[in-house]
Order: sequence, then structure tokens, then C-alpha cells
Amino acid sequence: MAYEPIWMNDPSKLNKFEFVKMDKDGLDVIRTIIEKYSKEGYSSIPEDDMNRFKWAGVYEQKPRDGHFMMRIRINSGIMTTEQARMIASIGRDYGRDLIDVTTRQAIQYHWLKVEDLPDIFNRLEQVGLYSFEACGDCPRTIVGNPLAGIDKDELMDTTAIVEEVNKFYLMNRDFSNLPRKYKMSISANIYNNANAEINDLAYVPATKVIDGKEVIGFHIFVGGGLSAKPHLAKPIDIFVRPEEVLKVSIGVTTIFRDYGYREKRHQARLKYLVADWGPDKFKEKLIELIGDMPSRGEDKTVGWQAAYFDGVHPQKQEGLNYIGLNVPVGRTNSEELEQLADIAEKFGDGKIRTTMSQNILIAGIPDDKVEEALQAPVFERLTPNPKNFMSRTVSCTGNEFCNLAIVETKEYARVVAQYLDENVELDEKIRIHFIGCPNACGQKHIADIGLQGSLVKTPEGMVDAYDIAVGGILGPDAKFNTALKGRVKSEDVGSVLKQLIEFYKEQRSAGESFHTFVNRVGVPAFQEKLTAILAG
Repeated sequence: MAYEPIWMNDPSKLNKFEFVKMDKDGLDVIRTIIEKYSKEGYSSIPEDDMNRFKWAGVYEQKPRDGHFMMRIRINSGIMTTEQARMIASIGRDYGRDLIDVTTRQAIQYHWLKVEDLPDIFNRLEQVGLYSFEACGDCPRTIVGNPLAGIDKDELMDTTAIVEEVNKFYLMNRDFSNLPRKYKMSISANIYNNANAEINDLAYVPATKVIDGKEVIGFHIFVGGGLSAKPHLAKPIDIFVRPEEVLKVSIGVTTIFRDYGYREKRHQARLKYLVADWGPDKFKEKLIELIGDMPSRGEDKTVGWQAAYFDGVHPQKQEGLNYIGLNVPVGRTNSEELEQLADIAEKFGDGKIRTTMSQNILIAGIPDDKVEEALQAPVFERLTPNPKNFMSRTVSCTGNEFCNLAIVETKEYARVVAQYLDENVELDEKIRIHFIGCPNACGQKHIADIGLQGSLVKTPEGMVDAYDIAVGGILGPDAKFNTALKGRVKSEDVGSVLKQLIEFYKEQRSAGESFHTFVNRVGVPAFQEKLTAILAG
């Protein structure tokens, strides 16, 4: 290692996976995959190296029969059409045409075999893409503003900054053994479209007068994360100039690497260290590492847009537009992605952009070409004018492929959204997120209505069910949603949500949003309603 590991002062306080990582760096598995396992096959892979596959961006998919899931890093969700075409071709050759957009702007494959991986790695690298460290105890895909460079509501274009930070960390062995996964977001959008509060380290837009001149830069938040015990990130009292983003990031990541908890794996995220230390102690250690920094300036975040962009919108470049498409529950395929690449090349700027709402944008379309572009057949399913509930439904992978998920989520979320669109009339788009386990890849905690998969005992045995939570939001008034008591069988979820939404519709004041209504009437009102529904 290129550094002296502080945690080795007392090896007795390390969880067993720490010894796996010390025995062999996670990044070493990439070469082993290429040189050994791809030739010898699935049965040749020992358990420890199977766990290290995460550093290659690869997980075993359910039911552990030799197939794998892979994530592709897409910084800020922005890819070229050349990259999109390569992603589509790999999906067609190895992934049964299935292409998923994740809640961290990544692309996800399924059905891969270990024999396929060397060719996939090589083909991705040809177009400047990587799956490496998209998973694992390391800095993962950097999320950001999918509108970077075209956004009327950004203080600066963050594309180059994100690329700089990504380049530094990718395959960097100084930071390839962190206590757990580590997630960053960087955005200068004033509506927090990179979900700052749920990241380990987040940069948000700010300004500060320095030497009599207003400087555009960032404030930072640290220690956010979801899973079974969610934490909102805490602001640190420093102002960061654009050229200092990497320096600050290295300082924060070093603190996590050297002082993050490694005794119990379920408590190894940065959020637990920040919660114990507090923002002041964290800042003190950070300044010790990187030197003095100016105090916070003026925060420019004014709300939360939640990364939804469906429809046609003007860019900051006069005469140009972007089209926001709905990808139902984030699932598309190779053919659709190639059609989107055709449209981006013919009408737009040659880029495809993914969002944290699992959707896709096509940008750079001149005013006089918008109507022609909208006639593309692919927009019939990936529509820029989706129905209300389908447009705001997010889902994790679920137990179709994920070994951790308790219930199926993707297709079920789509069915529920369709049911609500057919049975509820509402002049508001309510955000509904489904997750299949407590790890919360579908980010249910920040939804208006979050549903977490579970099981419930019936006379016929255990059946799939969901727990319901209401009232999540990020931005200046960030708050996780609150779980209601009363487990709902999967077959009843659509009907129960319909009744809860109709309760809101009947009781709300004029113009009152769902979130504002939850705050006004209180969670107990929803609890009372759910209890009455379940009582029958």
C-alpha cells in the first residue's frame, strides 16, 4: 500500500472482510478475471474472489447459477452516441438486450457470463467507459447534473470537474480499500438535481465574496446515505473554489479511509463517522489535511427538482432544446438505445444523458427540428409525455436478479403505476419509489410514497408484501419519509395507494402539494387512514 493503514493499529477490531481486502486488493481481481476465470469458467472462482468481483463492477445475479450483473460508470449520466452504441451492442451480444438505467445514472446489464467479461471490458475501454469500481469498497460512479453545460439553472458547467475527480480515483490503489462504498455528487444546479443530502460527499452551488469579488464555487455536505439507517448529509463550514474540488475530495476520502469504522461492516459507511464526530470535528480534521479554507458563503440551492425532466425544454443556448423521456421503471433495451443514438446524432448534440430518476434526455435540438424529432417511433414507449404516475415511479432491480431483494419490484412497480394512471385522476405527479430490501437502491426514503418489500404471514403461508412510508423530500427542507404501520400484501398495493391518494385529494387545500399536505395533517392522519383501509 502507498500509505500506512491507521486501522491496522488494532487488527482485532476489523471485520473479516477487511482481511480479505488486505490479502488481495479488490482491483487485482480484474486481471485475474481476464487471465484466469474467463478461461477456467464460473466453477473455478473461489468465494473471496467472487466477493472481489465488485471492484470490477460485477455482482452475481440471482439465483447464482453463473450469470452476473454489471454496472457501467457514466459520469453525471452524460455519454456520447458512440458510447451508447457500444453499450447497446454489448447488451445485445451478452446481456439478452436488457439495459437498465440506475438511480445513480449508471447503466446496468444482466445475464453476463465470466467468459464474456474480458471482451466487455475491452469494448467499453475502446469508447472510454469502464465498469471498474462501479461497485466495491471504493469511490463509485460520480453523479451530477445531467444537464451540465446546457442548464439555465446551473452556476457553472461541472463536466470538467467531474471528469477530473473521476480520473483521479479510477483504479487509484491509494483509495481502493475504503471501509465501505463511497458515493459522491457534484452539481452546480440550484434545484439540487444530484440529490446532495444522500451522498457521502456532495458539492452544491454557492458564492462568496473574496477580496471584494464574488466567486462562484461550492459548499459541501458529508455523511449522507440510505439503507436500513438513513442519514442526511451534514454541511461543513467551508467554501470550495472550483479548482479546489479535487483537493477537498481527497481530504474527505482520506478521512473516511483512515478513520472510517471497519469493525462492523454494517456500520462502516462514512455517515456513522460523521454522526459520531459531528461537522465541527470533521472540519477540523479536514483542515488539518488540506490546509485553511474560507468559511461558507451564500448557499444557492433554492429547492429540489428531483431530476425529472419529461417534456421539451429550452436550454441556456438560445434556440436549442432538450427532450426529457420517461423510461418506465428505468428499463430499456439495446434497440431503443440505438434508436436514441440515431436521434441524438440526427437532431441533437450527439449525447445521451441519464438521470437519477432512471430516465433519459436528448439535448441540443434546434427549435425548428423539435417537432420532427418527436415523431420518432421510439418515443411512443419512451415518451416525453408520460402519464402522471408512470412518470414518477422508480424501482430497484428486485429479486428477479438481486440476491438481496425479498420481492420482485421492477415489473410490479410498472403494473402499480399503470393501475394508478387508469384509476386515479390527479393534477399532480406524486413520486413513488419501490425497493426490494433495506439497502434502498430505489431510494424509497426520499419519495412522496416509498414502498419497501417484505413478507407477511397468511393462512396460505408467507406472501410478498410492502411497507409504506410517506413524506420524503430533499433540498433546503430535506426530510426522509416516515413509515406507516401495517404491512400491505402485494396484490393490494395498487388499491391501497389509490385510497391513500384519494384521501389526500379530498382533504388537501387548493394548490397544496402532497408533501405539504403530509406536513400539515401529519403522518398520524395517514396512519389512521391506512389502518382503516386494512381493517376493511
